[in-house]
Amino acid sequence: MDRLLVLVRHGQSDWNLKNVFTGWKDPDLTELGIAEARAAGAQLRDLKLSFDIAFTSDLTRAQHTLELILAELGQEGLETIRNQALNERDYGDLTGMNKDEARQQFGEEQVHIWRRSFDVPPPGGESLKMTAERVLPYYRAEILPRVLDGNRVIVAAHGNSLRALIMDLEKLTPEQILKRELGTGTPIIYRLDEDGEVVSVEDLAD
Repeated sequence: MDRLLVLVRHGQSDWNLKNVFTGWKDPDLTELGIAEARAAGAQLRDLKLSFDIAFTSDLTRAQHTLELILAELGQEGLETIRNQALNERDYGDLTGMNKDEARQQFGEEQVHIWRRSFDVPPPGGESLKMTAERVLPYYRAEILPRVLDGNRVIVAAHGNSLRALIMDLEKLTPEQILKRELGTGTPIIYRLDEDGEVVSVEDLAD
């Protein structure tokens, strides 16, 4: 049985381009982001991969990325489940703020702690630990059972919601996952065993 799980971070968004903390705000893809999503679809098509079901967040940039990927695969009508459990980490009071301006206002070290510590949230927002606490129960309840039943599943989401998943799948420490960079529009292909453990992983950015 082919237990396939593909994770894709959305293509570049308008606020990525502007170097702004985005979180749960809802900008769409840039022209580059659209091209990245189409390229991701082409990579998967070249590998002759197709899917039985798709999951994405409640945010436009992830949904648009998924739509473009599925169009490249000729799977425009694929069943797609959207849920805010897969949304990006909530940056709270930093949302909408330029990252350089945030460093000027709060200091380089404090912003670095908010961005790169595992369990220190920005004011009014979520840490990566808190993000994982909403992503992982949803994954285990809704996504993993589909994979274990032999469905080929694609998930289009965000840098930090996917980090939470990757940390669990690859059994990484908080220190290891915080160093993990996820390229925009780059598929990561997992094959799992009957217990949901990773048998192989292929990052198409490599």
